[in-house]
Amino acid sequence: MENIEQRLERIEKLLICQKTVLNFEELVEYTGLSHSYLYKLTSKGDIPFYRPNGKHLYFNKEEIDAWLLRNRSKTNEEIENEITTKRTLKN
Repeated sequence: MENIEQRLERIEKLLICQKTVLNFEELVEYTGLSHSYLYKLTSKGDIPFYRPNGKHLYFNKEEIDAWLLRNRSKTNEEIENEITTKRTLKN
């Protein structure tokens, strides 16, 4: 059975998912990525972020979702369909 702390933690995570703008700590929770890795990504400009006051970082959740879902790998079925289509077009 879940204790109260575990339930509160789960509720907090659900609330973070409802926000449209995340601060750095919320981004760590949301993505499960480490602080150091996210600092590296922001310093290199590899992740979309905003710095409205020049100090604190903020992240648009939709942009983060799109960033997380980039570089999709095709399924075996999709690859097979592409091969079949190419073979059909060659004939």
